[in-house]
Amino acid sequence: MFLIAFLGGIVTVLSPCILPVVPFLFARADRSAASVLMTLLGLTLTFAAVSSLAVVSSDWVVAANGIGRTIALVVLTLFALSLLSARVGHWLMLPLVALGNQLDPATRRLSGRWSGLWASLLIGVATGLLWAPCAGPILGIILTGAMLQGPSAQTSLLLLAYGLGSAVSLGVLIFAGRGLLARLKLSLPVTAWLRRGVGLAALLVAVSIATGSQNQLLAGTSSEGAATVEKGLLSGVPKVIDYVVTRARASAVPELSSQGAMPALSGATAWLNSPPLSQESLRGKVVLVDFWTFDCINCQHSIPHVNEWAKKYEKDGLVVIGVHTPEYPYERVIENVRKNVARLGLNYPIAIDNDYAIWRAFDNQYWPAHYLIDARGQIRYTHFGEGDYEGQEQVIRQLLDEARGQG
Repeated sequence: MFLIAFLGGIVTVLSPCILPVVPFLFARADRSAASVLMTLLGLTLTFAAVSSLAVVSSDWVVAANGIGRTIALVVLTLFALSLLSARVGHWLMLPLVALGNQLDPATRRLSGRWSGLWASLLIGVATGLLWAPCAGPILGIILTGAMLQGPSAQTSLLLLAYGLGSAVSLGVLIFAGRGLLARLKLSLPVTAWLRRGVGLAALLVAVSIATGSQNQLLAGTSSEGAATVEKGLLSGVPKVIDYVVTRARASAVPELSSQGAMPALSGATAWLNSPPLSQESLRGKVVLVDFWTFDCINCQHSIPHVNEWAKKYEKDGLVVIGVHTPEYPYERVIENVRKNVARLGLNYPIAIDNDYAIWRAFDNQYWPAHYLIDARGQIRYTHFGEGDYEGQEQVIRQLLDEARGQG
């Protein structure tokens, strides 16, 4: 998932939501490579921090975010004005110059360099406070997971990976633009006018964000192209990883040591195709618990295999339980689930997990996720994502053989 998050961040360069931050970032293109990298670092870290806090329902978080955005708008407005007017830029640098004059002469050059880098970091932080990337499929999954399970280090790292991907794609564009400008060998007057043009664009963006008019400007744009690429990543990357892992484990014997007792199924809000089931009623049976949701493309690929196992091994004592845990609001509607269960031809028990109680009980994090439980009620094998269907069927047969031996 970290790889998918990183690649999803790279794809954001195709999204119109990246447009508001472009003037502020390209205004740093004439600075040193270290300065550009510090700006991108500030953008990445701030985006990850703000997005991590966004899932916390707390008044102080909302208030702090509002104050931070106001400060960021002031900083970026001053930055834009410094690009438009050399006099304003000189005036804004006076405090830093005064500070440098108070230092030992031998360290002034070093302090000047670091003050420039800290200024670049500040611009990145301010930009990160205002940047709200389009919540495409990949970012949507990350934020949905955070809302389901609460803020965590894993969520923050995923958001950091997403931000780093965005920084890489923007950095490539910035350095490519620098190379182009270097080849053109522009005169000083032309360079000055370009600087003022970027400053004007940055000022207009700051004003549009402050007034909220950027939403109207972006209303006519579409992120369909970026969303299509992200869906391709969500579908393709797990397949590649599954293929590599499957090939690596082709000759390996599946690990079937106990991973603990099967958690309760009592948190289901409803059941389809069956009355409510419990650990007691399943004792003596081999159980496959499949976490899925009907609009998940990876689940749609794995469901036919699960359905085949349910029919093939039912007479041997296998019980398949589909736990439908919704990802999107319309997947919470039981009638929608019922229609898709009928469309897919699923006749095995389906637990409706709209409150995520079973999801949390299993400490699950993936769609699809398969948990195989032996006849004694112990989780013996897990598989996350698509693939390795032959290996999973081998485990089913082995657990069924064990159950017959115990009987």
